[in-house]
This record gives sequence, structure tokens and C-alpha cells, in this order.
Amino acid sequence: MADLVIRGGTVVDGTGSAPIEADIAIEGGRITQVGRVAERGREEIDARGHLVTPGFVDIHTHYDGQAVWDSHLAPSAWHGVTTAVMGNCGVGFAPCRAADRDKLIELMEGVEDIPGPILHEGLDWRWESFPEYLDALDARPRDIDICALLPHGALRVHVMGERGLALENANQADIARMREITAEAVRAGAFGVSTSRTISHKTLKGDPTPTLRAQEEELHGLALGLRDGGGGLLELVSDWNTPDPATEFAIVRRVVEATGQPVVFSLTARHDRTEAWKELLALSDDAAARGLPIRPVFPPRPIGILLGLNGSQNPFAGCASYKEIAHLPAPARAAAMRDPALRARILSEDRISGSTFPLITRLGFERMFPFGDPPDYAPPRDASIAAMAAREGRTAEEVAYDLLVADDGAGFIFAPLTNFADYTLAASAECLRHPNAIAGLSDGGAHVGFISDGSFPTFLLAYWARDGKEAVFPVQEIVRRLTSDTARAAGLHDRGVLRPGLRADVNVIDLTALALEAPRMVADLPAGGRRLLQRARGYAATVVAGAVTYRDGVATGALPGRLVRAGRHAAL
Repeated sequence: MADLVIRGGTVVDGTGSAPIEADIAIEGGRITQVGRVAERGREEIDARGHLVTPGFVDIHTHYDGQAVWDSHLAPSAWHGVTTAVMGNCGVGFAPCRAADRDKLIELMEGVEDIPGPILHEGLDWRWESFPEYLDALDARPRDIDICALLPHGALRVHVMGERGLALENANQADIARMREITAEAVRAGAFGVSTSRTISHKTLKGDPTPTLRAQEEELHGLALGLRDGGGGLLELVSDWNTPDPATEFAIVRRVVEATGQPVVFSLTARHDRTEAWKELLALSDDAAARGLPIRPVFPPRPIGILLGLNGSQNPFAGCASYKEIAHLPAPARAAAMRDPALRARILSEDRISGSTFPLITRLGFERMFPFGDPPDYAPPRDASIAAMAAREGRTAEEVAYDLLVADDGAGFIFAPLTNFADYTLAASAECLRHPNAIAGLSDGGAHVGFISDGSFPTFLLAYWARDGKEAVFPVQEIVRRLTSDTARAAGLHDRGVLRPGLRADVNVIDLTALALEAPRMVADLPAGGRRLLQRARGYAATVVAGAVTYRDGVATGALPGRLVRAGRHAAL
């Protein structure tokens, strides 16, 4: 008997081929048959009327801390993800000397909004080197597989100490040592190295990320380290304005030309630079046409901040009078804010100058919307707080304030930060039309207090294969984007396709019922920490390495997921 048979489903195999009706047999964690399966399974799943797809591969997450203390990598595991690549954006926890632990925690806290107390309690620091960190990860079973990138920020601090934090240029000895450690990390199983070149990435104190001004020679040294170790991915995020997208992109292109190592970079359609993303998309398409592996990773919907009394940010968090009550639980805060005298004081105060939120100046009321249930990630322009205020003859601040205190402070305001300049998802649709672009940027595991984008995979399938206002793409193309495309980009060659001999990571999905629930604030992190979590409906089953990990969104208790080490998995 087969270990598991998934019977009678509509198989979308991850290659982009048209769906077929078929059974899938699984033995020993591998797919053994796709077609008509006569034998019975020790366990069977009736998939009639459902899609059967490979498990999703998410190449941009931040589970670097959570993977140390948690065997259930929510929210990604709830959204069909069976493999996640973490360590993006140059932040992480290895290599790290004992004296530098607080520095890396402060950086992660500021860049990815994971509060310090959570990290201080959750990290056991059984490592110093990156290979030792991988060994620590390897010791814990999970509900999904994880892959790790070497974070340039941690590497720079490890090699350069305070000089790295002060943004000094690396000297030749520094670059040589970084190259050695990068090669060592890849040989131990790292899938690549990540770096950040954006001023948006700061510690909670406002200090820039250590990698912000790394020179081309330093990036070249990292890529040489990847090559020395056997090859790997260079992942980066940049503002693309030093001095312009073409100049910055040329640096990346020269590194790829010189070393042969692939690059993926974050691509978002900023609202204040509405043409830069198009230029970068064209530059990457040109590079790909010339055989240079440089690929943008774009979000399938707006990257949106959720502002609320239950979150870590709200439009009035910088006001002096609000800070006096900020320690209160959300319902008590909402009650206090309904007092007319306090309301008047807060509304009269400067909410910008006292804010510690670096993105506050990029958030305007013309792109803030009441966030309902079910959530709407593409609201019409006339639903904005600014439009509501104009209709009601009130200020936008008054409308936002009253939305925050309603329902005892339980609600949220949705503030799209990128990919919504024209109040449509046209930018994401355009990226989907480019085969060289990768759908991603979920940031699973990060921004626990004001972003809930770990649900990107579910949105990508439900919206762009079924509901899209701007376009509807063939389901097989969207599944390919979620599976084999991301697997290949990461360097994974044993998954992402439903084919005999490959790893049995599978989703069984009711596409007609697939939907996102509203995010909820849950206190389930170390030190009593809270995070926004968003569930989905429509996943009948998720299978990892042949074991059913979730049925109808409920964990079965199976933990077949492990650390995947680069270069140690079967070829596709």
C-alpha cells in the first residue's frame, strides 16, 4: 500500500501545464505516481472538486528567531507554504559573538518589528558561527521546511565590530574575512547571503542598518564567497537612488557578471517614485535576456500597514497626550480616548514630530481605509479616510480617531504603503505579466505589530486566479509562480513540481472557498509578546514530506519539516 493517496483531484503540477484529473500516490515522503492509482493508501484524501498543487515555496521570510523556539511557523504554514527561505534583508542572528547579541536584536527589532523582549527570551544562543546556528535549527522538527540565508548585517558586525555599525568602508582584510565566512556558511548549508541598502531599515534607536553603504567591492567579495562555497543566492533590498535606479542596478549587474551568482531584489511600486519600479523591471528583463540571473521579487498586493490600538502603530502614537495612556490595554485606551477633553488635546497635537515610526511621513489619509472583515486589499478611492472626511465635513484626523476608538479599539485602519499609487493593483498585475519577476515579499514572521502579509500566497491564488479586478491569470500560471518558480529561484531542485521521485509537499485547495480572514492580535510569543495573525479558509489539506500537517486549517500534530541545507537535496 502507498502511505498516502490523494484521490480524484484537479492536479495543477507546478510546471505551468494545464490542470488534469489525477490521483497522487506517496511513499516514504516522495511522490511515486501521478495518474490513475489503483492501490489503496494507508491514508487517503478525497480531493474531488479541489485543486491539488505542490506545496508553496516562499523565498522572503523572517523566521530567524521564531524557528529557534517554535515548531509551528504560523502564519506561513496556514497559507499553503511548505518551504520558507528566511534570513532576508541582511538581518539575522549569526554569526554573532556574545558581546554583539544585543546589537543584532536591536537591529531586528527596528527593521522587522519583532520586539526585543520576545527575542531576548526566545533565543537561546546555542551558537556563535553560522554553521552552529544551522545546527541549532536542525535540532527542532517543524510543520514546514526552512532554508537560511547568511545575513550581511550580522556578518559585518562580526567581522568589523563598531566600524561596521558606524558604516565605515570595509578594508581588504575585512572583505577577505567576509568572503571566507560566506563560503563557510554555504558549505554548511546556507542558500546564499542577504543585504540591505535602504534607509528605511533602522534600529529602534534610529541607527541605520550596518550594510547601508557597503561598497561594490564588498558586495563583490560576498558573491565571491558564494562561488567559493559552491554557489548561492545574493538577496538585496535597496532604495535605488544612489543616485538613480540605473546606477545602482549597474553595480548589481557588474557583481553578477564577474561572479556568476544569481541575485534577487525587492521591487515595490512606491507612491512617491511612481516610475522607478518600471525602470528596474525593464533593467532586470534586459539582464535576463542577456543570460544574467537578476530577478525582482514583487508583492501581489499592496504592502499595507495596519494601524490600530491593538497594533504597534497608529496615526496618533506620536502625540504627547496619547503617550500618557499608551501603556493601557486597548479597551481601556479606547475608553480614555472617548473622553472629549482628551480627544481634543490629542487632535490638537503634532502627531508627526513625536513619532518613532520611520514611515509615518509616507502615510497620508488619502491612502488610509477602514479595514473590515472580510478584508479588502484594493478599496476604492472614495472609501479613504480623506474622502470620508470630505463627505462628512470633518477633518481626516477626526475620522481616523473615531475609527480607532470604535469597538473598544479592536479595529484597524489599512494604509497601503506601496503598489497602490493609482488605487488599483495594476502594478502587481504588470509584474505578473513578466516571467522574470517573482511573486513574494510576504515577510512571514516579521512586522508582528503592524503588517500581516504572511497571507500573500493565499491572496496571490485567490485574487489573481479568480477575483482580480485588473486581470485574471490562468490558475496553472499562478500555481507555477507559487511553487516551481520560487523553488528554482532559491536553488531548491527537489520540490515545487508534482512528479514521481520528487518531495511530496502538496496542497489540496477548494479554490471556490479560498478566502482570507481578518487579522487578529494574538499573545503567543515568548515573554507574552503579541502578534498579528491571519488565517485562511479553503485549504482542505497540506502535506509536507508525505505527512498531513493541516486538515481544514487545523494542525494535525505532524512535524515532518526540517532545515534544508543547500546542495544536499535531490536534483529536479
